Amino acid sequence: MSLFITFEGPEGSGKTTQIRLLADGLAGEGLAVTTTREPGGTRIGNAVRALLLDPDHTEMSPRAEALLFQAARAQLVDEVIRPALAAGAVVLCDRYADSTLAYQGYGHGQELEPLRQLGAYATDNLCPDLTVYLDIDVQAGLARKRAGAAEEWNRMENKAPAFHQRVREGYLRLAASDRVRWLVVDASQPATVIHTTVAARVRTLRYTLAGNEA
Repeated sequence: MSLFITFEGPEGSGKTTQIRLLADGLAGEGLAVTTTREPGGTRIGNAVRALLLDPDHTEMSPRAEALLFQAARAQLVDEVIRPALAAGAVVLCDRYADSTLAYQGYGHGQELEPLRQLGAYATDNLCPDLTVYLDIDVQAGLARKRAGAAEEWNRMENKAPAFHQRVREGYLRLAASDRVRWLVVDASQPATVIHTTVAARVRTLRYTLAGNEA
């Protein structure tokens, strides 16, 4: 059974850890699992990622930023996500189209509707079956990132705390607007507790989809 699950959250929310835990659990059940990330996941996407996240690129405009993210996203959907889903895999993606609404929309204050239209084009209208939002206090999340490897600190993380607060508030609004697709989890909890919550929701979703296909 193919399944498309995305993970969203402010900086330092623990997405990478939760994706790894879920991937290991699903693979342990014998399922084919593909994990990927945005921006990146492809040769072209990784090149765009380098442009987007380089701390020296301080002159990058919000519109240019949004378009670059969408370009990398289109390549990822065409090259990795759709082929994996077609092969019956579970695809776990670290960030997806909702990131653009949160960061370039709410964060930068750009209009949401044009960003939604761009996202629909970039993804060819491919929507996740489930979006896991790991919510964490902005300062706590940034502190986690600062405590990590120095090379992981990038241009987006270098933005002012007020920007990251707008991003978090944007994510919460997006999640509140579609409680069927979104699962909001308190990311300040231990990783194992978060994983148990996420795995339970994925299990329920799998049973639901299996019943619909029967």
